[in-house]
Amino acid sequence: MNPSANGWIKKLLVEVSETMYSKTETNEFYDKLKHAGFIYGSNIKVVLDVVKPFDFTEEERCKINLLLTYYFIYKKGKPIEGFTDNLIKYYKAISDQKRSFFEELFGDKKSDSLLEKIIHKRIHIDDNFISKSFNYFLINALLFVDILGYLRFLKDENGIKDYVNDLESALETIVFSVIDNKSEKTEYDDNLIKLFEGSVRHKNSELPSYNDAVSFISEPLEKLYVIDLVCMASWTDKVIDKEEREFLNRLKTDLALDSDVIIQSVDDINIFYDEHKEDVAFLSSKNLAQSFYDNSSKVVSKLITRNSKRLIKELSESKEAMTLLAQSTQRNLTDDEQKKIQVQLIDIFKSIPSLAIFMLPGGVLLLPLFVKFIPKLLPSAFDENRIEDKD
Repeated sequence: MNPSANGWIKKLLVEVSETMYSKTETNEFYDKLKHAGFIYGSNIKVVLDVVKPFDFTEEERCKINLLLTYYFIYKKGKPIEGFTDNLIKYYKAISDQKRSFFEELFGDKKSDSLLEKIIHKRIHIDDNFISKSFNYFLINALLFVDILGYLRFLKDENGIKDYVNDLESALETIVFSVIDNKSEKTEYDDNLIKLFEGSVRHKNSELPSYNDAVSFISEPLEKLYVIDLVCMASWTDKVIDKEEREFLNRLKTDLALDSDVIIQSVDDINIFYDEHKEDVAFLSSKNLAQSFYDNSSKVVSKLITRNSKRLIKELSESKEAMTLLAQSTQRNLTDDEQKKIQVQLIDIFKSIPSLAIFMLPGGVLLLPLFVKFIPKLLPSAFDENRIEDKD
């Protein structure tokens, strides 16, 4: 079975042991998925050892784990519709057709082929200009949001896109809260906070408050995932400090969880990062926030450089976006201005395939970095456009 070749999904599903799936409880599967690295965005192995050991790439393991998790959820839900068609239906339901980077794929009439393309595009970004450590932490660590959305979809298809968006917003708020709760913040913590503060997923709404975010998290798997995300945001050189533990305890109370859940989550991330430090690229850094910010900066810088001519052309046709970008070099933009520029940038990114990264869950967090870097990387062209806008 080769996840990088056509026909891999059908081949993989043939190899899945129905007995193994039926005997595995949902919480146990989540635990196995976490130890395989999927929850942490670093797929070290295939969950439940479903396929024989093979020299898969990290991306291939991620594909397999994502597909197997969907299939596990599907089998537990027991829908009438076939798995492949049902999963495609889910992706169409959560896709914003006006700006979806899946849009061009939905013309494929063959279900298996279409699903393979969707899974590939969901986790794959051109390795020529995207650093692996960024891909691990930002994109793949948020893949479980898709899984939680599918779990809800099998119960109730109504409002599924809103549910996925609201879940991501709630997760952003909670992760931001744990970083903000630190008594002593590093420069990288501050940068990560600014990244969250400048990132509003919906053009007409703010991120929810902590209380609203916590109240939204109600399902057992949602709660486990939130705790693991908070542990990832807190982890610094294998140390979760006093303030972070206090926050975890508060979150435990707010989510009505047992203390054992917190203890297990902290132990799990320490053990995983200790055992796989040589296998996970970003663990060479002592600080996850530092790794996140540094690698994100490199990604955005390369994206801008590689698409500079096209970007300048598109930006020159959007006077308001160009004006706001120019002003952002001299002052902080207001919340309304940040929303305006995000909406206009998303429209521009739709026309440039290489910038599909901004459409991915979590990709909106990169927009403040885009605003920061484009004037610095393209000063001459930028200044020319500013003058042109005034004429």
